[in-house]
Formats: sequence, structure tokens, C-alpha cells
Amino acid sequence: MGNNEVIVNLIRKMPELPEVEVICQGLQPHVEGRKVTAILCGRKELRLLIPRQKLAEKVAGCVIEKIHRRAKYLLFELDNSCRLVIHLGMTGRLGIFPENSPEILHDHICFKFDDGMEMRFNDTRRFGFIVVQDGTEGYDPFAKLGPEPFWEDFSGDYLYAKAGKRLQPVKNFLMDSHVVVGIGNIYANEILFYAGIQPTTPIGSISKKQYRDIVEISRRVLSKAIKSGGTTISDYVNASGEKGYFQLELAVYGKSGEPCVVCATDIQKLVIGGRASFFCPGCQK
Repeated sequence: MGNNEVIVNLIRKMPELPEVEVICQGLQPHVEGRKVTAILCGRKELRLLIPRQKLAEKVAGCVIEKIHRRAKYLLFELDNSCRLVIHLGMTGRLGIFPENSPEILHDHICFKFDDGMEMRFNDTRRFGFIVVQDGTEGYDPFAKLGPEPFWEDFSGDYLYAKAGKRLQPVKNFLMDSHVVVGIGNIYANEILFYAGIQPTTPIGSISKKQYRDIVEISRRVLSKAIKSGGTTISDYVNASGEKGYFQLELAVYGKSGEPCVVCATDIQKLVIGGRASFFCPGCQK
């Protein structure tokens, strides 16, 4: 399996879009405009082999002009027209530390900057990866991804046309990165709760108005999660090492058997496409 195939296959892993966006925003003031003076790599490999030679030749000595997010990937644009792509996998973390501060267990890569600070990639399970794109890939690995939830292209009309008359469950539809990127299991559950739609509902039976509601609710839920610092699930921490706290406001995810916050009906759990799904049978039809 090639690098680009792995990039696509890992898109559904934790953390989700809000967590990655929080990390991106947290890193921006620390890395943009900074020169990478050195890169130190540990002996253990990540999900992909660490591109040690490319890091040394294409990244070290360069200035990071911009960091932004595409789907669940962090993209570091360099002043030599190369790009550093980082995917956090399930337990990956990026943090900013003063130079020579003690290493932490599972620190795998350290980027040293010209201001005496360091960006470290830590990953307990080593499912994350780092790729250096220098224009030799032959094609854009992100070309087949769907629009971002906040893009104008992501609209009710778009989802309605994309759904057609198909019988696919709506929860799987929203989690398909070819349809829209970044809506993972946690937020798909929450979005459908607020939309009043059961996760098993066939996508071909949903009206255009309902899809417009889904788009509006998706943006509202994701924006609130980003503002709250992301959802603290498993080992997620943001760029400052702090945990998000949106999990305190989740309405249905992980709440099987608990009363619905709206109608007091017990939240139910079922498995759709191998993923745990939570819904309120009273509020979601």
C-alpha cells in the first residue's frame, strides 16, 4: 500500500475535525514564519516509515509559511514549495516546548525552530504519520475528498443530489470522506440528534429541507466543539497540552440508557457499519 492510499484509509481515525482544527489554530502563532533549524527522529517508525531523508533535505532549513487543515490532516506549507503533511492517527499529539525541555515517552519527532522552541510529535500507538510532498507524487492525494463542512460547496442541495435514491444509512453517508470531510462518529451522532433524524434512515428518503437542516446543524455543532477546544476522548490533547471539554455537552454520544436531555426517553445504542451509534427514539424519527 502506497503513502497516498494510507492517507485516504486513515481519514476516519481519531481525533475528529474539531480536535485537529484546535491543534492547527494553537500551532499557528508558534510555527508560522519560523525556520526549522533541525529535525530529530527517534528509532521507532510510525504508521508509515518516517521520511528521514526528505525531512533532512526538504524541511530542515526551510521556513514554515503557513499551517492549515484539510479534513483531518495538518498541512505545513514551506518556503521551498514543499509541504509537510501530518496525520495524528488515533493517539498522535503535537506540542510546543522550550528547547532542551525533558523528552516525554513516545516522542518520535522533534522540529527545532530558530526562536529556541520545539514542536514535538508524540504518538503512543504510532498510527499517525508524516509525509513530505515535493511535487513528485504525480497526483493530489486530497483530490477525491469531499468539501469541508464550512465550505459553500457543502449545502443541502449538494447532499440531496449526492444521496439520490440510495438506501445507505444517513450516518454512514455523513461519515464518508468522499461526501464531506471531517464528520466522524462522535459528531455524526450529535448532528443527527439535533436534526431529529435516526441514524439508520436511508439517505434517499431524506428531503432537501432536511439536508439543509443537516448542513446548518453540522456547522453549528462543529463550531461549538472547536470553540470548546475539541472533544476529550481517548488521548487527545491540543497544541498546549490542554484537554478539550466539549464532551461535557454531548447530547447522545456514549449515553446509552441515559435519559434524553430533551424528552427524557432513554438513549439507545446500535451498531451501524461497525461503529457505535447513539440516538433518541423519541426525538429522532
